[in-house]
Amino acid sequence: MIKLKDEKPGSARAERRDAAENRQRILATAIRLFEQFGVEQVSMNQIATEAGIGPGTLYRRYRNKGELCLDLIKGNVVSCFKDIQTYLEHNRKEPPEQRLKGALRIFLRFRESKMQLLKGVEDAGTTNRKKAGTRSPLYDELHRLLVELYHEMNNEKEAVRNNVFKADMLLEALKSDAYLYQREVRGYSPEEILDLLYITFVS
Repeated sequence: MIKLKDEKPGSARAERRDAAENRQRILATAIRLFEQFGVEQVSMNQIATEAGIGPGTLYRRYRNKGELCLDLIKGNVVSCFKDIQTYLEHNRKEPPEQRLKGALRIFLRFRESKMQLLKGVEDAGTTNRKKAGTRSPLYDELHRLLVELYHEMNNEKEAVRNNVFKADMLLEALKSDAYLYQREVRGYSPEEILDLLYITFVS
């Protein structure tokens, strides 16, 4: 199951309470500013100023805006992957191709509901990957699920490495820049995108 950033307990009860209060203040301020101006237009310093805390306090809890966005949608992310796992378990007798499509449908529904915040997570993940070869835990978990389903479709020894490549490419097509281009410029609906992804990467 997906592992998200854990809370860091303080050394004393008062510190834990202060940390929790700061976290709630940060999250409430961030969501208000994001809704007003959009995620991309809001800076971490702006969030700290509006929340009435020092930048150091903000950066000790969130290294970048992506981590903050991930905390805002943490519950939704966990619910999304629980829904995917439940779907896969309830449909385990169906062909892996159909289960992969069903899992993608659930993820696209989540993407539609949390578009801006998810893009904030991805943008920070891109920066981190350039620096240290890391990705968002959300996409790491989705990649693992995709690779498992691809292995079910074709588990021949020479295909295993190719399955990782297919999952990588499918994830690139699912990310915000590519997805929004198809939605807003090409005019495809989420269901049309799902069908085209299936044709391109599965069937």
